[in-house]
Amino acid sequence: GLLSLPFQVQCADHDSDGSHDLIGTFETNMTQLQRAGDGSLVEFECIHPEKKQKKKSYKNSGIIRIKSCKIETEYSFLDYVMGGCQINFTVGVDFTGSNGDPRSPDSLHYISPDGINEYLIAIWSVGSVVQDYDTDKLFPAFGFGAQVPPSWQVSHEFALNFNPNNPYCQGIQGIVDAYRQILPQIRLYGPTNFSPIINHVARFAAHSAQQGTASQYFVLLIITDGEITDLDQTRQAIVNASKLPMSIIIVGVGEADFKAMEFLDGDSGVLKSLTGEPAARDIVQFVPFRQFKNAPREALSQMVLAEVPKQLVSYYKWQGWAPMKPLEVKKM
Repeated sequence: GLLSLPFQVQCADHDSDGSHDLIGTFETNMTQLQRAGDGSLVEFECIHPEKKQKKKSYKNSGIIRIKSCKIETEYSFLDYVMGGCQINFTVGVDFTGSNGDPRSPDSLHYISPDGINEYLIAIWSVGSVVQDYDTDKLFPAFGFGAQVPPSWQVSHEFALNFNPNNPYCQGIQGIVDAYRQILPQIRLYGPTNFSPIINHVARFAAHSAQQGTASQYFVLLIITDGEITDLDQTRQAIVNASKLPMSIIIVGVGEADFKAMEFLDGDSGVLKSLTGEPAARDIVQFVPFRQFKNAPREALSQMVLAEVPKQLVSYYKWQGWAPMKPLEVKKM
């Protein structure tokens, strides 16, 4: 059927200014090209139509030899999800002192009389979409940058439910409930270190990657007021995580200068570690909450999650992993 459909190949001399010069063309089909895969000699005369008309002695403008030909399936995000890929969603919440005293209405952690703040809106906006791709609806949730009881040591990856052996919350509502309960029990402190929580999720992603299947992908949502302290360690953590089935979403709350977050996003160039090692792929999406303050919640979740499907597909394509269960195509 489709493999025998003819198509024309144009060969041109590439010019950097875009004025490419036609060398010639030839016609073929996929059946012919695929013969190159079994060692057969597949070659075509490259013919320039005008030169052929003008010169009787014209033979060709060169020979095109096909050395190999492969047909590869381009899988979509939906193919992987329908194939059984689980999206594992983890939340990291910034409890550093720069957020302000949660009891003060000026604080980013202050819960208004109607029960919300920017942290809670970000958790709901992103979580309500991501949870549909996770069958068990159990989400690990952590805080960082606070002094926690009973020792009042500063911690950069404490479970929001105070259970380090089982930091999972039941659904997005479970994360919200844990956040509300922990707020009066901790002391906001500092510094603002991202790398511990990125490395925490990366350990799970690395373990999953060893299975060699497209079974689990990890999404880490970090909500922060933006004054990052361990930028160099975070750069290294992101470069390491870029080789794993993992994406990082950073939502910036408040009015701070988010230059460091935009730098981590890597949209203006490839993020590199302090030693110059480049990220294998772009896995960070940064969104400032203030741009969406008066927009519907769906607008924030759309913007925040815009890159994740592409990032998931790019990782599995890079690894050469197909979806686990082939999609069943229903016959019309």
